[in-house]
Amino acid sequence: MKIHEIGKRIKNNKEIKYDKRTIYNKNGFPVVSVAVLALIISGCLFADLVTTREPGYMDLANYTKAPGTEFLFGTDTMGRDIFSCIWYGGRVSISIGIISTIISTVIAVIYGSLSAMAGDIADTCMMRFVEILLSIPTLLLVVFLQAVMGDATVASISVVIGLTSWCSIAKIVRTEVKKLKNSEYVIAAKCMGGGFGYILRRHLVPNFIPSIMFMVVMNVRAAIVAESTLSFMGIGLPVEVISWGSMLSLAQNALMTDAWWIIIIPGAFLVTFLMCLTNVGHWIQSR
Repeated sequence: MKIHEIGKRIKNNKEIKYDKRTIYNKNGFPVVSVAVLALIISGCLFADLVTTREPGYMDLANYTKAPGTEFLFGTDTMGRDIFSCIWYGGRVSISIGIISTIISTVIAVIYGSLSAMAGDIADTCMMRFVEILLSIPTLLLVVFLQAVMGDATVASISVVIGLTSWCSIAKIVRTEVKKLKNSEYVIAAKCMGGGFGYILRRHLVPNFIPSIMFMVVMNVRAAIVAESTLSFMGIGLPVEVISWGSMLSLAQNALMTDAWWIIIIPGAFLVTFLMCLTNVGHWIQSR
């Protein structure tokens, strides 16, 4: 590219935005990432058709068996077929990511909108509370709340992650609602007796949803990572509840037996899924 063409691109914000998107393909749409995500999600949804073995069955005669024709991805230290566990475990991990993101998004939308629509003093106090929560490491909050709730289950981990991951979205929602609350259609809705719920549902949410979609997608990724981290630390889902995280919790035993496939294969699926999700999130952000 010639120097004068680079200068034109620097002056033209639209062209810079287009250039960022071209890291995916000519049209900016991450085709490969979406295709891989669709393949993994489809495999998890239709795991009954993809797999031929029961994921929870412990074949003690074939534990830590290397990948081969009988076991495509090998078996873990308990004799479970890793190929079957990958697809069934993906259901749990992705479900936790989606459920926790729905919880955090609902809280963020309501809290951020209330803060923006409230008076200056109330808005300041609510935002200071958000900043206090953001100053605390998220993993520490998750561990604390999970300890309070007791034994880890899919529902409890989803709720805990959802309750600790809404603050960043709430700040964006507040900023967007601040811009929208003095719009003519919002003022007209107030004058006609529209309540907060009506205005939020009909006038605010449709306008700021595109602004928070990147954060929403990233929250799904963060939730899956959080579940995997908790399981790896031994405080997440129990081993009998198959997820990508609980599969990685066997890493220590796998290293002691040189069974590399127990770590590499589930880890590769997890990393691939997260990378594709990140690409889709960046594409949404660039639009």
